[in-house]
Amino acid sequence: MNPVRWGVLSTAKIGRERVIPAMQQSQLCDIRGIASRDPTKARKAADELGIKNSYDSYEELIADPEIEAVYNPLPNHLHVPWSIRAAEAGKHVLCEKPIAMTASEARDLITTRDKCGVLIEEAFMPRHHPQWKKVRALLNGGKIGEVRAVQAAFSYHNVDPMDVRNQVKIGGGGLYDIGSYCITLTRYAFECAPSRVCAIIDYDPTYETDRLTGAIMDFGGGRQASFLCGTQMARYQGLVIFGTKSWLRVDCPFAMPGDWRARIEIGANIYPGAPVGETEEFEATDQYMLQGEDFSSRLRTRTVGDFPLEDAVLNMEVIDAIFQSGKSHSWETVGNNR
Repeated sequence: MNPVRWGVLSTAKIGRERVIPAMQQSQLCDIRGIASRDPTKARKAADELGIKNSYDSYEELIADPEIEAVYNPLPNHLHVPWSIRAAEAGKHVLCEKPIAMTASEARDLITTRDKCGVLIEEAFMPRHHPQWKKVRALLNGGKIGEVRAVQAAFSYHNVDPMDVRNQVKIGGGGLYDIGSYCITLTRYAFECAPSRVCAIIDYDPTYETDRLTGAIMDFGGGRQASFLCGTQMARYQGLVIFGTKSWLRVDCPFAMPGDWRARIEIGANIYPGAPVGETEEFEATDQYMLQGEDFSSRLRTRTVGDFPLEDAVLNMEVIDAIFQSGKSHSWETVGNNR
């Protein structure tokens, strides 16, 4: 199978430090070019990463017939506009999360995908890690009984005014950045979307971004999930799934270095406390590499993945409802603006 020829829109830190080096490990990913509005930055990044071509503009990259697929790690407010432009130029697109600023914007991508006949997907790398595929198998096999609840948390401390995550006008804030992980992997556990949400959101008085968000999600039939995400708190990540027979804890559910040995713990279901009954460890693997490889493989084989754009729209509908609930201080229906 011939490798896919990739171009990268921007010299964003996540691309330079995590995604590009990981994708370069795959035989299915050939990173051919990187673009920046600053030619010096583009050439510097290309030289440091061993990339053949640098481009002085995003337009130049997506016009290059040598490029087959585009990775888009631009600031959140540019995800949809540049993904659409790339698709209209005939490029397949892997776009960083969140796929859009609203569910309505995400639906525009579906329209573009269908019109242009290209592959467009949202980059949520944890779903490609073997630990999450094992979680799905354990849940479907009844290992912890019927899934009744999920609790998740993701936080870090960042007060840098120059960081895009602290700039509200371009899509900064914790819910977009890390709350989106809690939502998508909770939905992964339940294999459906919540029907309604209720949230409390604390906004930074200077940056106007959400710095602490807590939400409850109603999955019907008494099933529920709760999560919190914070950008001015101690660094933490964790996710626990509670069933009728036991519980399952994902040690490092969201972001991890490529050399990290992931671990799943299953409760012993005995008193007192919450002792672990079983533990499963996984060989170190880079989930960014797996993500790029999966996208490239499906592009070549023309197969549909487990997480098409329709799934990204569902995630954005939950985010929309959480933001609305933070304003209304009441339960909000998910997908109310369809």
